[in-house]
Amino acid sequence: MTASRPTAGRRSDETLDRLAAALADRPGAVVTLATDEPEPRRAAVALVLRPANGAPANGAPANGAPAPSLLLVKRAEYPGDPWSGHIAFPGGRAEPDDATPWDTAARETWEETGLDLRHNARLLGTLDELHPRTPTLPPIIVRPHVVVADAFGPLRLSDELADGFWVPLDHFAAPGVDRPSTVTARGRTLVVPSFVVDGHMIWGMTERILRQLLMLIA
Repeated sequence: MTASRPTAGRRSDETLDRLAAALADRPGAVVTLATDEPEPRRAAVALVLRPANGAPANGAPANGAPAPSLLLVKRAEYPGDPWSGHIAFPGGRAEPDDATPWDTAARETWEETGLDLRHNARLLGTLDELHPRTPTLPPIIVRPHVVVADAFGPLRLSDELADGFWVPLDHFAAPGVDRPSTVTARGRTLVVPSFVVDGHMIWGMTERILRQLLMLIA
């Protein structure tokens, strides 16, 4: 039997194949709450990957790099929002109509970027759930979903976002990208782990999620 030829969005990619195998071997850990601990809000995000041979969504990949690219967004700035202006992944808080965390991630990604993950993406798996380390931040548990987008179009950003851009995965391994940064948050000056790509500082929960992804790929 002759195998059918894969479409452009499904061509074999060594990095994505390795990532899919790693996620299958180790599903993301779920946060376990104590019996007397109040249930926090739930949220979900999507780590949207674009194969190296995929058509550009918002212009060509940076430097024409052949590595798969990851979608990052910049939150719009709103007074009182603790994540205002941060670099993040598409996603947000669960709504009553969301049956699963994946429903939350797909719905929020559609609302924020116009990417239809339910019909034009493959869910590879989940990373470990996590929550803010700082007690002054809202109590919330976030489940990250890793997906490969098979169809592309221009990003249609909602008012909640100031920007959206694709970063080739190999950029995160470039010298000087993974480095400490000084930030001011909630009136305090902190030195935090970060990735700095094209002038964008990735820190906080987004840095922790991204580091999980990069460790699995490595």
